[in-house]
Amino acid sequence: MPPADARFQALLKPCLNDEEMESMPRLTDELARTLIDRIDRAPLFAHAYALLGNLTYGGYGPDDVLDFADRHGLKGVCIHLLDGEERSLGRMSDDRLHQFADRARRLGLAIHLEISTTLRRDVDEVVLIAGVLGVENIRVYSRFEGTLSEVLTLIESDLNRLAALADEHDLHFSFEQHEELRSTEIAELLRRVSHPRLHAMFDFGNMINACERPMAALAALAPHIRQAHLKGVHVLPEGDGFGHRGVLQGSAEDDLPNARMLFELLMLGGDQPQVIALALEQENLYYAPAFRHAGEGENPFIPYRDLSTTGIPDGWTRDSLLAAEPFWADNQVAYVKGLLSSLRDIAVAQLDTTTSLAGAR
Repeated sequence: MPPADARFQALLKPCLNDEEMESMPRLTDELARTLIDRIDRAPLFAHAYALLGNLTYGGYGPDDVLDFADRHGLKGVCIHLLDGEERSLGRMSDDRLHQFADRARRLGLAIHLEISTTLRRDVDEVVLIAGVLGVENIRVYSRFEGTLSEVLTLIESDLNRLAALADEHDLHFSFEQHEELRSTEIAELLRRVSHPRLHAMFDFGNMINACERPMAALAALAPHIRQAHLKGVHVLPEGDGFGHRGVLQGSAEDDLPNARMLFELLMLGGDQPQVIALALEQENLYYAPAFRHAGEGENPFIPYRDLSTTGIPDGWTRDSLLAAEPFWADNQVAYVKGLLSSLRDIAVAQLDTTTSLAGAR
């Protein structure tokens, strides 16, 4: 195996199982050139959840998320309408929203909005705010209770309404796989609705709680993925299912195949990259239980779930959490940028080797 390809394989293999190792890509010159181009254009976004403690319990607001993205040279920000409590985008006047949008433009930062529902009232609110801000991309997910078949029927109805709103307001909606639905189920819904403005948001760890493996979930959603949430996850076996705990991405506790997933997301698309936002959603100390189970049957009951939040975990004080959180967010930026730099160096080495061999002839 050529040296660059061996380094490439070694970088991608952590946390893969034997079957996933068998499908490992080989680093050809063509792949190396494409990979360099995709890395040079990688759309890294700040995600407000990485600073959620300070947004909830401290004095941070959406402008602090802009500052974080600008300081790290990122391309944009993903912000939930509720992030920042009374300082949140959802509480701002139109004049204040215009000021926020103007500041983001001056900094060269795109804004993507997020809500945690597909209910009419909440969707209508985010559409109005998106119009004021000039935003085109909105993340949604559902939180319905009922049998799986009932929940999927409700979601399909909501997706059809989102499609109409997307056409009317020049928007794109990304539906996230959010712990209780499987990626295969979301992919089938998106195929059924089949609308060019409806997409998937791929989260690095949420498939764990739905009893899926990361690479299988990514493969199922791949044709639909427009945005992604990057984070670290420690898998917690719970009966015949799995919960997860948020950890620092790339740490020894992180059980996810980060390098392989990032590579696959970068390579989606033909002449142009398919994924427009890789959001750095560090969720250290977050916990989510198993929602789906291996022996649940074909039409399991899906319980209602509240909004995701981390709170102040046991053993932490408010002040200690607020002090530590920005360092965790900085840590993730450094890890992901380092991973991209390593991939790029390997791709450059592959092309340098080819050039050297050609010159030797």
